Amino acid sequence: MASPKSLACSLIALCFAANLVSAQLSANFYDKSCPNALSTIRTAVRSAITKENRMGASLLRLHFHDCFVKGCDGSVLLDDTPTFTGEKTAAPNNNSLRGFDVIDNIKAQIEGICPQVVSCADILAVAARDSVVALGGPTWVVQLGRRDSTTASLDAANNDIPAPTLDLGDLNKSFSNKGLSATDMIALSGAHTIGQARCVNFRNRIYSETNIDSSLATSLKSNCPNTTGDNNISPLDASTPYVFDNFYYKNLLKKKGVLHSDQQLFNGGSADSQTTTYSSNMATFFTDFSAAMVKMSNITPLTGSSGQIRKNCRKVN
Repeated sequence: MASPKSLACSLIALCFAANLVSAQLSANFYDKSCPNALSTIRTAVRSAITKENRMGASLLRLHFHDCFVKGCDGSVLLDDTPTFTGEKTAAPNNNSLRGFDVIDNIKAQIEGICPQVVSCADILAVAARDSVVALGGPTWVVQLGRRDSTTASLDAANNDIPAPTLDLGDLNKSFSNKGLSATDMIALSGAHTIGQARCVNFRNRIYSETNIDSSLATSLKSNCPNTTGDNNISPLDASTPYVFDNFYYKNLLKKKGVLHSDQQLFNGGSADSQTTTYSSNMATFFTDFSAAMVKMSNITPLTGSSGQIRKNCRKVN
């Protein structure tokens, strides 16, 4: 017969194992508690993109900026208050992140059918996937069960989100810090096959760098003067700006990367081979992108009894 001490140890081990299992994300997390959650999100995302094609890229980016700051916990959605500082005023986010109203709309719809069941963090993860699919990209199974943070980090938002000025080595380091490989980084950068960039983020590239197609530089300068127009936007992939495809990589081979960080993926370095593969093989890009999105969506989520399920994505309960 087991001693009381060994029995206690066994029970503790069992409880620990059970907690680990319950803390894992799963694809069917809401199957019983909110069976219409995923279809509600998908319908709302498609509706938002029908109204404005650009919204797909905006929703994808929200999830990325959420996950790179203390994990995928919905912290990016929290508004500043007199007693709380969120992440929306961080340099990478201010006057740049958008789509918050779409998330509010989705959350309101889901609260109407399943009050305080589905987290804002999970809504971001699903909306990102549904946006990519709506624009012609690949699908993947979104693991669910993230909970929402009660905190945010302006400092981490300013430091952890990779800047458009980074060289290849620093891009690799930025992603490695989040448990993502160089392969993941190159694949996830392909999200720039949709979306827009602000003039302030590519001005130096078009006026000072030499590894850029001259016709692209001339065209971008028309909407990005040397000293004004910081918030003027241009597509990151001028070929097919609202289609999720591999033209981003095709453009890089022609020195048509809009951001400095984009062109780093084809600039005589270690990323050239993978970029070349993606430029000619969209299926490989789609497979790698999907796998990398699953990994990114799994960065230190709050699970189990950590965090909360916000009623309103903009504020802590």
